[in-house]
Amino acid sequence: MSANRHLGRIVALQTLYEEDFRKEVGDPSVDLQEILERNIGRYDETIEDKIFIEELVQGIKKRQNELDDTIRPVAPEWPIEQIARMDRVILRIGVYELLFEKGVPPKVAINEAVELAKAFGGDNSSKFINGVLGTILRHSEEKTQAKPVKKAAKTKTAKTKAANKKE
Repeated sequence: MSANRHLGRIVALQTLYEEDFRKEVGDPSVDLQEILERNIGRYDETIEDKIFIEELVQGIKKRQNELDDTIRPVAPEWPIEQIARMDRVILRIGVYELLFEKGVPPKVAINEAVELAKAFGGDNSSKFINGVLGTILRHSEEKTQAKPVKKAAKTKTAKTKAANKKE
Protein backbone atom coordinates (compact mmCIF):
# COMPACT_ATOMS: atom_id res chain seq x y z
CA MET A 1 0.00 0.00 0.00
CA SER A 2 2.78 2.48 0.83
CA ALA A 3 4.48 1.90 -2.53
CA ASN A 4 1.12 2.43 -4.18
CA ARG A 5 0.60 5.67 -2.23
CA HIS A 6 4.08 6.80 -3.21
CA LEU A 7 3.18 6.29 -6.87
CA GLY A 8 -0.07 8.13 -6.18
CA ARG A 9 1.88 11.11 -4.86
CA ILE A 10 4.04 11.05 -7.99
CA VAL A 11 0.90 11.16 -10.16
CA ALA A 12 -0.47 14.01 -8.02
CA LEU A 13 2.85 15.85 -8.40
CA GLN A 14 2.84 15.41 -12.18
CA THR A 15 -0.77 16.59 -12.37
CA LEU A 16 -0.31 19.69 -10.20
CA TYR A 17 2.99 20.56 -11.88
CA GLU A 18 1.47 20.39 -15.35
CA GLU A 19 -1.53 22.45 -14.35
CA ASP A 20 0.67 25.10 -12.70
CA PHE A 21 2.95 25.30 -15.75
CA ARG A 22 0.12 25.50 -18.27
CA LYS A 23 -1.63 28.21 -16.25
CA GLU A 24 1.56 30.25 -16.07
CA VAL A 25 2.07 30.16 -19.83
CA GLY A 26 -1.54 31.19 -20.38
CA ASP A 27 -2.90 27.94 -21.82
CA PRO A 28 -6.66 28.57 -22.02
CA SER A 29 -7.43 24.86 -22.39
CA VAL A 30 -5.94 23.82 -19.02
CA ASP A 31 -8.37 21.53 -17.20
CA LEU A 32 -7.18 20.00 -13.93
CA GLN A 33 -9.66 17.12 -14.06
CA GLU A 34 -8.62 16.20 -17.60
CA ILE A 35 -4.94 16.24 -16.61
CA LEU A 36 -5.67 14.14 -13.53
CA GLU A 37 -7.68 11.54 -15.44
CA ARG A 38 -4.99 11.28 -18.13
CA ASN A 39 -2.20 10.86 -15.58
CA ILE A 40 -4.11 8.28 -13.56
CA GLY A 41 -4.93 6.47 -16.80
CA ARG A 42 -1.21 6.05 -17.54
CA TYR A 43 -0.88 3.91 -14.42
CA ASP A 44 -4.30 2.28 -14.56
CA GLU A 45 -2.90 -1.24 -14.18
CA THR A 46 -0.62 -0.30 -11.29
CA ILE A 47 -2.58 2.11 -9.09
CA GLU A 48 -5.07 0.57 -6.70
CA ASP A 49 -6.13 3.68 -4.75
CA LYS A 50 -7.21 6.22 -7.36
CA ILE A 51 -9.46 7.96 -4.83
CA PHE A 52 -6.38 8.84 -2.74
CA ILE A 53 -4.85 10.66 -5.74
CA GLU A 54 -8.07 12.46 -6.65
CA GLU A 55 -8.66 13.61 -3.07
CA LEU A 56 -5.03 14.69 -2.71
CA VAL A 57 -5.07 16.77 -5.92
CA GLN A 58 -8.51 18.28 -5.26
CA GLY A 59 -7.66 19.02 -1.62
CA ILE A 60 -4.44 20.79 -2.57
CA LYS A 61 -6.18 22.86 -5.25
CA LYS A 62 -9.02 23.77 -2.87
CA ARG A 63 -6.60 24.89 -0.15
CA GLN A 64 -3.78 26.23 -2.35
CA ASN A 65 -3.95 29.79 -1.01
CA GLU A 66 -4.01 28.52 2.58
CA LEU A 67 -1.06 26.21 1.87
CA ASP A 68 0.93 29.05 0.30
CA ASP A 69 0.08 31.28 3.28
CA THR A 70 1.46 28.56 5.58
CA ILE A 71 4.68 28.28 3.57
CA ARG A 72 5.38 32.04 3.22
CA PRO A 73 6.36 32.87 6.83
CA VAL A 74 8.48 29.73 7.14
CA ALA A 75 10.55 30.57 4.05
CA PRO A 76 10.49 34.40 4.04
CA GLU A 77 13.66 34.73 1.96
CA TRP A 78 11.96 32.69 -0.78
CA PRO A 79 8.72 34.30 -1.98
CA ILE A 80 6.36 31.51 -3.02
CA GLU A 81 6.43 32.72 -6.64
CA GLN A 82 10.24 32.46 -6.69
CA ILE A 83 10.44 28.92 -5.31
CA ALA A 84 11.17 26.51 -8.15
CA ARG A 85 7.88 25.18 -9.50
CA MET A 86 8.73 21.58 -8.64
CA ASP A 87 9.70 22.48 -5.07
CA ARG A 88 6.58 24.64 -4.69
CA VAL A 89 4.30 21.79 -5.77
CA ILE A 90 6.10 19.31 -3.52
CA LEU A 91 5.81 21.72 -0.59
CA ARG A 92 2.08 22.08 -1.18
CA ILE A 93 1.69 18.30 -1.17
CA GLY A 94 3.74 17.98 2.02
CA VAL A 95 1.99 20.80 3.86
CA TYR A 96 -1.42 19.50 2.81
CA GLU A 97 -0.64 16.03 4.11
CA LEU A 98 0.86 17.42 7.33
CA LEU A 99 -2.07 19.65 8.17
CA PHE A 100 -5.14 18.10 6.56
CA GLU A 101 -4.60 14.37 5.99
CA LYS A 102 -5.33 12.82 9.37
CA GLY A 103 -4.51 9.30 8.13
CA VAL A 104 -0.94 10.21 7.19
CA PRO A 105 1.56 10.37 10.08
CA PRO A 106 3.58 13.62 10.02
CA LYS A 107 6.92 11.84 9.61
CA VAL A 108 5.53 9.95 6.60
CA ALA A 109 4.28 13.19 5.00
CA ILE A 110 7.70 14.79 5.41
CA ASN A 111 9.60 11.70 4.27
CA GLU A 112 7.42 11.31 1.17
CA ALA A 113 7.90 14.98 0.24
CA VAL A 114 11.67 14.67 0.72
CA GLU A 115 11.74 11.56 -1.48
CA LEU A 116 9.77 13.41 -4.18
CA ALA A 117 12.28 16.27 -3.95
CA LYS A 118 15.22 13.87 -4.28
CA ALA A 119 13.67 12.26 -7.35
CA PHE A 120 12.29 15.33 -9.13
CA GLY A 121 13.83 18.45 -7.57
CA GLY A 122 17.17 20.16 -7.76
CA ASP A 123 20.35 19.43 -5.83
CA ASN A 124 19.25 21.23 -2.65
CA SER A 125 15.51 20.62 -2.95
CA SER A 126 15.32 17.80 -0.44
CA LYS A 127 17.10 19.81 2.27
CA PHE A 128 14.92 22.85 1.60
CA ILE A 129 11.70 20.80 1.64
CA ASN A 130 12.76 18.97 4.81
CA GLY A 131 13.58 22.24 6.58
CA VAL A 132 10.34 23.98 5.63
CA LEU A 133 8.12 21.00 6.47
CA GLY A 134 9.99 20.33 9.73
CA THR A 135 9.40 23.94 10.81
CA ILE A 136 5.72 23.77 9.88
CA LEU A 137 5.37 20.54 11.87
CA ARG A 138 7.03 22.12 14.93
CA HIS A 139 4.76 25.17 14.71
CA SER A 140 1.72 22.92 14.35
CA GLU A 141 2.76 20.83 17.37
CA GLU A 142 3.41 23.96 19.45
CA LYS A 143 -0.08 25.27 18.67
CA THR A 144 -1.63 21.91 19.52
CA GLN A 145 0.27 21.67 22.80
CA ALA A 146 -0.58 25.24 23.79
CA LYS A 147 -4.34 24.79 23.39
CA PRO A 148 -4.93 21.96 25.91
CA VAL A 149 -2.86 23.78 28.56
CA LYS A 150 -5.17 26.78 28.39
CA LYS A 151 -8.29 24.61 28.53
CA ALA A 152 -6.91 22.62 31.43
CA ALA A 153 -6.14 25.82 33.33
CA LYS A 154 -9.69 27.10 32.77
CA THR A 155 -11.15 23.77 33.84
CA LYS A 156 -9.05 23.73 36.99
CA THR A 157 -10.11 27.30 37.78
CA ALA A 158 -13.76 26.38 37.32
CA LYS A 159 -13.36 23.32 39.58
CA THR A 160 -11.57 25.42 42.18
CA LYS A 161 -14.37 28.01 42.14
CA ALA A 162 -16.99 25.29 42.48
CA ALA A 163 -15.09 23.73 45.40
CA ASN A 164 -14.76 27.14 47.08
CA LYS A 165 -18.52 27.74 46.76
CA LYS A 166 -19.23 24.46 48.56
CA GLU A 167 -17.00 25.48 51.48
